[in-house]
Amino acid sequence: MSGEHRVLPTREGYDLWAATYDTMGNWMLAVEEPEVDRAFGDVRGRELLDVGAGTGRHAIRLAAAGARVTAVDFSDEMLAKARAKPGTDDIRFVTHDVLRPLPFADRSFDLVLSAMVLEHVPVPELASFFRELARVARGDGLVVVTAMHPTMFLRGRSASFRDESGNDVRPRSYQATLSDYVMGAVDARLEIRALVERAVDEALVARFPRAAQSLGWPALFVMELRPG
Repeated sequence: MSGEHRVLPTREGYDLWAATYDTMGNWMLAVEEPEVDRAFGDVRGRELLDVGAGTGRHAIRLAAAGARVTAVDFSDEMLAKARAKPGTDDIRFVTHDVLRPLPFADRSFDLVLSAMVLEHVPVPELASFFRELARVARGDGLVVVTAMHPTMFLRGRSASFRDESGNDVRPRSYQATLSDYVMGAVDARLEIRALVERAVDEALVARFPRAAQSLGWPALFVMELRPG
């Protein structure tokens, strides 16, 4: 978005966003969710950690697909929305700041997901963030990380929403390059199995007309990583 906007501390921003997060018709998430499902494949019986779970959009879907899900987020309001949804009885919810060491033993999970979190990680902390994802993943496990493509930041875009007064509000984000993210994973001794970039296409614009202003631009990237 362009024009005036208000930047809030990340936790405060997501606490405020929780009320409308699931109803705003976010085209970025429509691009992202199929990529997560493609990357993980069959999750039945797998222990899965969702780091930055928000309102549970991935956690609930993956639990329904048979994963044993632990969902972590630092926003009480986002997790309250998640817990109130159907299909969450078997999900373990943990309130925790994911920029701090994760409260789990080494090699606890077959699958680790970090969805749309990276832009909220300061660049100097990227390697330590990736190291925690690697630490809690089993040696034969898979770590999947999704994020808004850095080209969106060059166009003045970041995670944002409209508050009840119609003002543009943005939880604090940090501009980074694709190489910042890749080297964060490499420094954490994660092996890059795949790096996928997705651009806005005509089919997406037909579903979400607001995406038209980003037609043809890379909007999302997905990293599939193996513990080293």
